[in-house]
Amino acid sequence: MALTVVVDYESGNLHSAEKAYQRMAAETGAGEVIISGRPEDVARADRVVLPGDGAYPACKAALEGHSGLQEAIEDAVIGKGRPFMGICIGMQMMASIGREYRDTPGFDWTPGEVVPIKPVGRALKVPHMGWNDLIISGAHPVLAGVKTGDHAYFVHSYQVRVAEPAHRLAHVDYGGEVTAIIGRDNMIGMQFHPEKSQQTGLRMIANFLTWAP
Repeated sequence: MALTVVVDYESGNLHSAEKAYQRMAAETGAGEVIISGRPEDVARADRVVLPGDGAYPACKAALEGHSGLQEAIEDAVIGKGRPFMGICIGMQMMASIGREYRDTPGFDWTPGEVVPIKPVGRALKVPHMGWNDLIISGAHPVLAGVKTGDHAYFVHSYQVRVAEPAHRLAHVDYGGEVTAIIGRDNMIGMQFHPEKSQQTGLRMIANFLTWAP
């Protein structure tokens, strides 16, 4: 039976994510979904999901504070080519470096940097919080059935600015273009919360759970 591990490194409330992934796994016959911070579970996973809420440096430090966990993720995703989904800060850690509070190295899987959102020309508040329309610019199996205009739920003050334009698969308009989805090869990252994005998010979760790159 296929195993999906949602990584728990004490950086966010995973209850809603657990329920959403388990629901879609049951509906698609995609196997078992567990929440775990054990490197040995990540090592045997067929798919890895890395969530993250809060500040980039704190999340990265929390991940590094769990002995062997980051190494297990790296081996699963880069070494074994397992499908990977990063959510919110989990997506931002796919970049080369985060600029929140201080420079913090990322995984460097999708070269680029995490920078502040700076809306232009309108009285828009930061953090960018609430529903926004996705503007799809790239193709990816996890985006099957998702189209421009579909809604997703965001809560963030920083965004990924990719070095390679092809790695940005979707953005939203928030006083300028704000990165919403990045990806390449066997990995995809979402700045929004798919588990809170109703049918659009559930479709992406289902696609991820049945994706075989």
